[in-house]
Amino acid sequence: MAQEEPLKILLVDDEPLARERLRTLLADIALQLPSEVVGEADNGLAALELLRRQPVDVVLADIRMPGMDGIELAGHLGALELPPAVIFVTAYDNYAVQAFDLNAVDYLLKPVRTQRLLTALQKVRGQPPVDPALLAGLGRELRGGGRSHLSCHERGRLLLVPVGEVLYFKADLKYVTARTQEREFLLDETLAHLETEFAERFIRLHRAVLVAKTALAGFEKAADDDAEAYGWALLRGVPERLPVSRRQWAAAKQVAGG
Repeated sequence: MAQEEPLKILLVDDEPLARERLRTLLADIALQLPSEVVGEADNGLAALELLRRQPVDVVLADIRMPGMDGIELAGHLGALELPPAVIFVTAYDNYAVQAFDLNAVDYLLKPVRTQRLLTALQKVRGQPPVDPALLAGLGRELRGGGRSHLSCHERGRLLLVPVGEVLYFKADLKYVTARTQEREFLLDETLAHLETEFAERFIRLHRAVLVAKTALAGFEKAADDDAEAYGWALLRGVPERLPVSRRQWAAAKQVAGG
């Protein structure tokens, strides 16, 4: 019987000593489970950059990290063409039950023990990706807000759109457009989901439009014969106007201090 290929593993933790400990443990169990550490990253953003160049079988990810935490990273991994399995490695045991509810492959509590790591890795092959919707809920609880980045597929590539740079979201048929000062991105998201996740940052102007509260520069009343909108929102940094419905007019003006 042919021996299975070694598991390709990516270590993601903002603490170099934690990554070094995992390397040591993986070497200790190499006879029972061959593996190869193909890269290391200190946060989710750096991990995704590595994964663009090097697919892996397993990501061992800390939960709390600056820039992009492990929960958000796991959500973006599901959008990859070949999503790897995820094992959360963290000191915060209060997330253990939730992590299992997400159908994560496993959850390891620091300091990681050799046998626990071996058991977790033996479960890996053939596991489905983690549920992105459940990840989003856990992520909001973990960090007190929504994701820091959104996924966008473009010409076979996975692009990340920083939420802090988005001026507005606009729904059009089955896609949502995210507009930054530089360009537009097509997202596979729903406006309703974005509104719930980013309620602190965005406000609804119209059934098809959410705008960043900080992007609002002013308002214009629509002409009496304008069937598209009750009024128009003016934005900072871009020439577009956004339609405002009669229902949202007062609330939008209040947010903008108008």
